[in-house]
Amino acid sequence: MIVRTLQEAEKTERRVTAKNWESVRLLLKSDGMGYSVHVTTIYAGTSTEMEYRNHLEAVYCIEGDGEIETLADNKVYQISPGTIYALDKHDHHILRARKDLKLVCVFNPPVTGKEVHDATGAYPLEAEPIEA
Repeated sequence: MIVRTLQEAEKTERRVTAKNWESVRLLLKSDGMGYSVHVTTIYAGTSTEMEYRNHLEAVYCIEGDGEIETLADNKVYQISPGTIYALDKHDHHILRARKDLKLVCVFNPPVTGKEVHDATGAYPLEAEPIEA
């Protein structure tokens, strides 16, 4: 059984930071679960363009206020506590935070823990890509 707390993980290398966000990776590829789970904070007043070409991601908002825009069709969806969205087609999107957004994110395939977005807005892949 794997048991860890967010507070403990925040004090380790499982906490990864970038300009617009920070992410605590609670479950990683090395945990052998087949997916990874992160608690990510998107900082208020920021806009982050992403396109996970190598991963599928589901995101559940537990705190904050923002929006996600899908760039293929320019649709904008409001994000607030209790909202889930799933990037089931490797959707190219922009995530905007009006207030700090605290999100629980699940990635398939799992990430290793040190990834940051590359120039395309994706994480690098260490396994075969998931087809949507």
